[in-house]
Amino acid sequence: MKYVFFVFCLIGFAQHPNPGYWQQEVNYLMDVHVDVQSYKYHGSQELTYTNHSPDTLSRVFYHLYFNAFQPGSQMDVRSRTISDPDKRVMDRIQNLSPKEIGYLRVNELTQDGKEVLFSEEETVLVVDLSEPLLPNTSIVLEMEFEGQIPVQIRRSGRNNKEGVDLSMTQWYPKIAEYDHEGWHPNPYIAREFHGVWGDFDVSITIDKDYVVGGTGYLQNAESIGHGYTDLPIDHEGPTLTWRFVAPQVHDFAWAADPDYVHDVIAGPNDVELHFFYLNNPELVENWKRLQQDTVKAMAFFNDTIGDYPYKQYSVLQGGDGGMEYAMCTLITGERPYESLFGVTAHELAHSWFHHLLATNESKHAWMDEGFTSFFDLLAEFYVLEGDGDLFNKPYDNYFRLVASGKEEPLTTHADRFEHNSAYGVGSYSKGTIFLNQLGYIMGYTKLFSTIRRYFNEFQFTHPTPNDFKRVAEKVSGLQLEWYLNDWTQTTKTIDYGIDTVVAAGNKTQINLLRIGQMPMPVEVEVELKSGELTFYYIPLQMMRGEKDFENKEVVVLSDWGWANPNYVFVVDYPKEKIKNIRLNSDGLVADVDQTNDNFVVE
Repeated sequence: MKYVFFVFCLIGFAQHPNPGYWQQEVNYLMDVHVDVQSYKYHGSQELTYTNHSPDTLSRVFYHLYFNAFQPGSQMDVRSRTISDPDKRVMDRIQNLSPKEIGYLRVNELTQDGKEVLFSEEETVLVVDLSEPLLPNTSIVLEMEFEGQIPVQIRRSGRNNKEGVDLSMTQWYPKIAEYDHEGWHPNPYIAREFHGVWGDFDVSITIDKDYVVGGTGYLQNAESIGHGYTDLPIDHEGPTLTWRFVAPQVHDFAWAADPDYVHDVIAGPNDVELHFFYLNNPELVENWKRLQQDTVKAMAFFNDTIGDYPYKQYSVLQGGDGGMEYAMCTLITGERPYESLFGVTAHELAHSWFHHLLATNESKHAWMDEGFTSFFDLLAEFYVLEGDGDLFNKPYDNYFRLVASGKEEPLTTHADRFEHNSAYGVGSYSKGTIFLNQLGYIMGYTKLFSTIRRYFNEFQFTHPTPNDFKRVAEKVSGLQLEWYLNDWTQTTKTIDYGIDTVVAAGNKTQINLLRIGQMPMPVEVEVELKSGELTFYYIPLQMMRGEKDFENKEVVVLSDWGWANPNYVFVVDYPKEKIKNIRLNSDGLVADVDQTNDNFVVE
């Protein structure tokens, strides 16, 4: 217990750089009993909820995620009516039998010992408090709840396709987030989560043959065994109770199976890395190799983003693909090695961009998925010693989405994109390009300085897109509102082209066009027939500054104002000596029509 107390003190509560910022605080004490034969469970929850807001609250809301796995639910209907449904879901929820569905029911609920009125609205519990919750005060909400674990369909469930018995994610009544925008009681329809920071103390009683791993630090390893201790254990009775404590997290997940192999290795900064995977001879080699590569990936993220602050992280075989949770991830394990490491690196990166920088995923999924994908690709390239252009795929995905006409602004709520493909490509690929292009705009040294400062200032809070933009502006000295607005709030595209190249005596006049509606600073490469290269830089006027090219020699031209679609400049070479003129020669700008980016002088 001394160790856990130290961790609580080490992490502490959020220190936000913005004056007047506040966030709510929770402490969960839960005791749950699982019947592995019927896949039902019941539990108690004592939730201490502290209102740090300036508002008096008369209502609170809980998420009841498992209720989505019932025929006729919004998740079911949405999957059956959207034009490109998730292949893992399709019409599977509609076909669940009563013994296969999921449910989560609250049977009793009190506020400081007094009964409250509550009603279940599918995946949301609406609670009318018996007494208003005043600013800077706390209440204790005590409940009894029961649930049934659904057949594995999406993220959570039992008996996944690889044979893992229990993937317990989104399994408990979870208080909804309340922030400066108000409550966020989003129904569970497809994706993305938002939670309240706090401390969890969770006891799980389950069949003694099951191995359990997930969020938090195990408090009673000496009586558990199962890879947590080498001491001989003599379990009396049919069950074991596992007690986990997790400080300053906003979710709690776990998985369990009687056939789990449990390996523990040392990670960077004294972090223990735990791996849980099925005892399948065909998997062992990949899962053993994965362990040291995960050490390398965590070290890479520590160096490029900031130190992982907890002392444990677990990789568990389970779920339906890959999904991040506090201090752990669930991934499917029957994959080629590159895929196994790739999904692990992606979910591990989420520890920084969702479980430490907890943006509202439902509103800003691109910040979570895009930033995570950017660093995941870098980690894969670094650990697996890749070659070639690691960002080709995000750009190609984005160009296809634009050509399809299905693109929607990244400010669209995650559940309300008209097409799943528009959500996926927008959040992951366009979000990745956001950072890569920002490196083009401000320089990559300053981009990574921005990331590290952003993490240091906003970890354990709920940062917004503007918070990130302001950090980038402070680091770079540039004005970046135009970039954040046009790239995330619109579907305007970038398209610059070379119009004409005209001889002007011993010089050459180059005429450029801005064809797309989204502005960018422009870099032009002029290659002479002798092989000599000269680089020209045209700052975007609304940036109110210039990129730092560090050691690269560049000719800086006059600003280009956005409203003017034309730009003309003269180079000090006769036309007959020029071989080629290129825009966007490094391919960092997502120019949607690159056919006019290259001019070969005849």
